[in-house]
Amino acid sequence: MSEKIKFAVIGAGHIGKRHATMVQRHPEGELVAMVDSDPARLDEVEPFGVPFFTSMEEYLATGPKADVICVCTPNGFHAEQAMLALENGCHVVCEKPMALSKADCERIIYKSLQTSKLVFCVMQNRYSPPSLWLKEMIMEKRLGQIFLVQINCYWNRDDRYYKPGTWKGNQALDGGTLFTQFSHFIDIMYWLFGDIKNISGRFMDFNHQHLTDFEDSGLIHFDFMNGGAGTLNYSTAVWDTNLESSMTIIGDKGSIKVGGQYMNEVEYCHVQDYVMPELPPSSPANDYGHYKGSAANHHFIFENVIDTLKGKTFATTNALEGLKVVEIIERIYALKGIKN
Repeated sequence: MSEKIKFAVIGAGHIGKRHATMVQRHPEGELVAMVDSDPARLDEVEPFGVPFFTSMEEYLATGPKADVICVCTPNGFHAEQAMLALENGCHVVCEKPMALSKADCERIIYKSLQTSKLVFCVMQNRYSPPSLWLKEMIMEKRLGQIFLVQINCYWNRDDRYYKPGTWKGNQALDGGTLFTQFSHFIDIMYWLFGDIKNISGRFMDFNHQHLTDFEDSGLIHFDFMNGGAGTLNYSTAVWDTNLESSMTIIGDKGSIKVGGQYMNEVEYCHVQDYVMPELPPSSPANDYGHYKGSAANHHFIFENVIDTLKGKTFATTNALEGLKVVEIIERIYALKGIKN
């Protein structure tokens, strides 16, 4: 495939416009359309210089053909829109989460196999230098046997984020704190250590009772199938600004802590017969005004998508990995129905 890869973006919010920008910055990418159900977005996407459509169906019926459709809409729409893209012969780049249930993820994977089209899941935290370094450390077994892994995600998401009338905080469209805020860190955990079992947990709603349909905090314990135990402690009830996203790993040959607001800093490394190298600088956080998100690594996603479609490499985060993240969250949330 020597010509440019053509992209259409569904959803013209902050992330959708970031996808569009990344496509236009890539010399082998071409943006052909933007879609959003809110006609008021027309002025916002006008600088991209491409046709604007108010529904995915309208775009597919009358718009210019794309090789890839980027799904950047509220979480609850991801599954159906990914299915529609595949049914129309397009590859898919799906923002996290891939869907809100394992069953919907399986439908997407089945359809992608039927249509011989690829599904790329956006898990951009894998590209940050500390994450790549951690992967290398685990693959090389530098820490030896893994004993304990602790993940702490303490963020601020208050009424500046959960505005009335929006999808955020709505159970059907948002899905919950682990889906929207912290699925990146569950992805990193699964990428490094594999699947989990023996899950137990507690869920609290400290100050989001009038903002969301779900918990703002949780304390989760589990065992790794590959050995070792783990905890995931998370909250969006932090006052005013993000506190940290961190991972502490304790093994029989050393200990590591990667912290910062979004796991962007190596805070501690003491490993047998190992000298910590100087890592490249991390990308800044995605800045949404009053609050910040994960690292702004979307340009790596589009490099990977284009290179994969041109046969130069393979998908960094494939659909099966996207499914596993959703399935782990689904198993954690299933505990809400169990009385401790």
